[in-house]
Amino acid sequence: MIAGGLAALAAAAAFVLNAFQENLVFFFSPSQVLANEAPRGRVFRLGGLVEAGSLKRQGDGLTVSFNVTDSARTVPVLYTGILPDLFKEGKGVVAQGQLGPDGVFRASQVLAKHDENYMPPEAAHAMEQAAKARKSVVSQ
Repeated sequence: MIAGGLAALAAAAAFVLNAFQENLVFFFSPSQVLANEAPRGRVFRLGGLVEAGSLKRQGDGLTVSFNVTDSARTVPVLYTGILPDLFKEGKGVVAQGQLGPDGVFRASQVLAKHDENYMPPEAAHAMEQAAKARKSVVSQ
């Protein structure tokens, strides 16, 4: 009975860990996405700033395209749905979705927080790293 109980416990732990691994969503900056560090064919989060002048609305009223930048690289995003009220060009954004074979990130969700100065911590860190990388290239 003890061996059976341990086996059942091990199986339950394996199922929980497997479910956790499948639902884990990683965050990537545009520079990381364009350096092929982001997974292909899997859902992940893309974060940075909405590039000024890049927001375009389609005729259906729900589909929008915009660019997400970390000040070093830019990734085009396509989203169908209602955007958060505080979504604006030049502000921080985190989009969840998949990168298509054409290099366009197809978002299933666009996330924002109710603070006009909001910058997701991961996006702020990614932008700092991109700025440091850009400075080191310029100084060389």
